Amino acid sequence: MSEALAGLDLASLGTVPDASRPSYDPRALRVGHVHLGAGAFFRAHQAWYSHLVTTLGDHQWGILATSQRSPAVTDQLSAQDGLYTLLERPTRGTPSAHVVGVVRRTASAARDPQRIVDALASPDVHVVTLTVTEKGYRARHGRLASDADVEADLAGRPPVTVVGQLVRGLMARARGDAGPVAVVSCDNLSDNGTVLRGLVNDFVERLPGSDAARVATYIDAAVTFPCTMVDRIVPATLDRDRDDVRRLIGLRDEASVVAEPFTQWVIADEFHGPRPAWEKAGATLTGDVAAYERVKLRLLNATHSLIAYLGALAGYETIAEAVGDPLIEQAARDLIDHDQAPTLVAPEGVQLTSYRDEVLSRFANAALGHRTAQVGMDGSQKLPQRLLSAVRERRAVGAVPVMGALLVAAWLRFLSGRDDAGRTIEVSDPMAGRLGPLLAGTDAAMDRHTVREVLGVTEVFGPDLAGDEAFGDAVTAWYTALREHGVSDVLRGERPVTR
Repeated sequence: MSEALAGLDLASLGTVPDASRPSYDPRALRVGHVHLGAGAFFRAHQAWYSHLVTTLGDHQWGILATSQRSPAVTDQLSAQDGLYTLLERPTRGTPSAHVVGVVRRTASAARDPQRIVDALASPDVHVVTLTVTEKGYRARHGRLASDADVEADLAGRPPVTVVGQLVRGLMARARGDAGPVAVVSCDNLSDNGTVLRGLVNDFVERLPGSDAARVATYIDAAVTFPCTMVDRIVPATLDRDRDDVRRLIGLRDEASVVAEPFTQWVIADEFHGPRPAWEKAGATLTGDVAAYERVKLRLLNATHSLIAYLGALAGYETIAEAVGDPLIEQAARDLIDHDQAPTLVAPEGVQLTSYRDEVLSRFANAALGHRTAQVGMDGSQKLPQRLLSAVRERRAVGAVPVMGALLVAAWLRFLSGRDDAGRTIEVSDPMAGRLGPLLAGTDAAMDRHTVREVLGVTEVFGPDLAGDEAFGDAVTAWYTALREHGVSDVLRGERPVTR
């Protein structure tokens, strides 16, 4: 094998071009930060911010990165001495490659959960971040679920759940007087830090024995759960991305990630102890994350979902192709303007129409190749945060959110697993097994009954929307139209009549 095809690791790092090589020696970094969920988004976002901070000379924020299910990612990173490349793809122009060296150690919950607990207990660690997706928190209506894994973690086995790992780590910190720590959720959950603190408290309250009181006291005195808002488009890495990385750095990198140039991180300024100076890398430290969070969830994330479902049904493979369809782009604008923006008070310095236009421009970045099926994953977990909270606010003032109803209907059609031409759609949703059989029929007379059954799934829609006649009628009208006529004809024609 030629030298150009050697793999990225510490031994080969010196061959990387200066423009792509980190300005610091990764071996000089001390681990002060644990991250749970070392997927692509973490590598393109939280680790990237810490990388930028480290380039400024602060070497105490090396990261121990963990995988929560499959160890594949941490195995890739471990094989490369924690090194990986971030490939930034602009809408126009050539991509750039940046080798990131802040990941210094790895651990897998599936293989060695105690190693994660030990890292969380270290007095050198003062920051824990999480990107475990919505379903990784194992929450049911804001409370910790009572599934078999949670119960086993409560009983004292080496924990495999995220909340179990956190609490066992905090218990060890309390025993060892390890000092303050900030636990920073970076997932697209509304009020994510508060949600996570509530789940941690639930776990602590259910602990047997005398440890519960001690760790509860420690949490109250020394642990913060700052809310955050994160934003960067990070599509799945494809072979063409790895080929570009190889061309730019002269090495193979199996752990490389790709992202757009845009990035944003808003963090509640709630830290009792040391932390990375992420604001020097462009993060916003604020006393009010909620306003930024609502704008992002309702204007960017909800719109992303609508484009993904309509695009997949219309046969578009990527988000850029879908938003390039004027009919789908107009539907996205209508969702923002008519249903989502009226529920928002913009934070200082944010103009909602400009934000809308920037979002749609970012979605049109064809260089990213962001797949509609990937964005459409886990809709049952995402729509309550992105859409349904806004639906409730519109219904409270007597408005029927027609475009919000379209998003629900498009998601239901997406769950059928077939696009408008009958081709298979890749569906990944924890509720697919339950909802799929309800959506199997093709009889127009059954559509209203079908939609009512789906809206009756209170884990997604809650009891209020299950009984909302006007919203249910709107979803039914769109669902019937999409099933009978397909996306293009429905969006080209008049909207379904709703009361």
